[in-house]
Amino acid sequence: MKKYYVTMTDTFMSNWGCAEGKINKLVFECDNYNEADVVYKNAKNRSEMKYVNITANKPRYDKKRYYVQFKNKNTYNNWYIDGNF
Repeated sequence: MKKYYVTMTDTFMSNWGCAEGKINKLVFECDNYNEADVVYKNAKNRSEMKYVNITANKPRYDKKRYYVQFKNKNTYNNWYIDGNF
């Protein structure tokens, strides 16, 4: 089954805590495009999330510049509920 990924920059958590000196990226793994669309819309409704995108390729980021967190339904279930944010 083809996976999709929703990527975003969390501006609130960037340059703080584990992401000190880095850009905090969240990457949500989705089982299909419809699921990715729900996560995308929820992210767009949050003011601290910028550069929200859907991609069919698993993203890779430079670890020197980005603190990347991979999320899924088991870790951040609320993001996969339509209209939750």
